[in-house]
Amino acid sequence: MITLTKLNGQSFTYNAIYIEQVQSNPDTTITTARGRTFLVLESEEEVALKVTDYFRSIGLIQAADKAGE
Repeated sequence: MITLTKLNGQSFTYNAIYIEQVQSNPDTTITTARGRTFLVLESEEEVALKVTDYFRSIGLIQAADKAGE
């Protein structure tokens, strides 16, 4: 789970596994696997870092790295 901030300043926690796409338009827009969208204050790079850190914390990145060997 990652914590993000809505444009109104309210924070929320979302399961990063369901994030399909992140864009800057100029607001950062997150599109989920179900087609839902969120606008957040964090930059595209910040969201990508949070997702990467989350995947690493649950072992998904390590598993992917080993699968490529």
